[in-house]
Amino acid sequence: MSNRPGASLNTDSPTLPSRETIEGDVRRALAEDIGSGDVTADLLPSGANARARVITREAAVLCGTAWFGECFRQIDPDVRVEWHVADGDRVAPGTVLCHIEGAARSLVTGERTALNFLQTLSGTATATATYVEATRGTRTVVLDTRKTLPGLRLAQKYAVRVGGGRNHRIGLFDAVLIKENHIAAAGSIAAAVQRARALHPGLLVETEVENFSELREALAAGADRIMLDEFELHELAQAVAEVGGRVPLEVSGSVALDRVRAIAETGVDYVSIGALTKHVRAIDLSMRIEISGL
Repeated sequence: MSNRPGASLNTDSPTLPSRETIEGDVRRALAEDIGSGDVTADLLPSGANARARVITREAAVLCGTAWFGECFRQIDPDVRVEWHVADGDRVAPGTVLCHIEGAARSLVTGERTALNFLQTLSGTATATATYVEATRGTRTVVLDTRKTLPGLRLAQKYAVRVGGGRNHRIGLFDAVLIKENHIAAAGSIAAAVQRARALHPGLLVETEVENFSELREALAAGADRIMLDEFELHELAQAVAEVGGRVPLEVSGSVALDRVRAIAETGVDYVSIGALTKHVRAIDLSMRIEISGL
């Protein structure tokens, strides 16, 4: 691809969600925005054509091109989008991301929804890349959580992968995560792990612990992964030494950017960060349209 302003963060090109998922995301978003019809676009002559360009006003890791293009495809299949960058590219302020050509009404109708996807998913990818960069050189892998925007989980988890992170479980169905309430209901960590193995033998079983007594119980119970919740830095280092690589250790809770490097340097295997998908700050993008045929 020509005019690429920066190298992609992911050489293996993270797999997009299914076509059905992207179509569904866009269909819902367009329905809530357009409703019974774009009454403002009606002010434009039906025969007018337009050309537009999308520009970023800040540095970012781009993500969401498939959703952006799908917005215009569903509105008007004749609209053409030409990308100059790809998901995973680092873009500098002022970079022209794409050009769009088609009916003027179609471009103004799709502008907001298309930008919403591109800005939001680029925000998630950019935040993830910042955390990944902060942990570079350590063994620690940056993970997301289930704290995603309702209805956009697969899109945001894709954005995390584009930013260089990895996904924790997708939902409540693909891994067992035993937390405080589950332990209380089961009676103990050991009982909860044993029941999880019996009910779901093919799934990863992870348990959260809040102190060293629970850590030792989780080790003895044979958990596949142990989540250290709200441990102090010196306690994390002690836990890593005590476990000695027998089970992967994950840190959650209060994993802020100014603290993540110190956490990673304790030697833990994973940090899970809800802020990647929960505290999303959309990237500042602008779509500038030039209308002809008026």
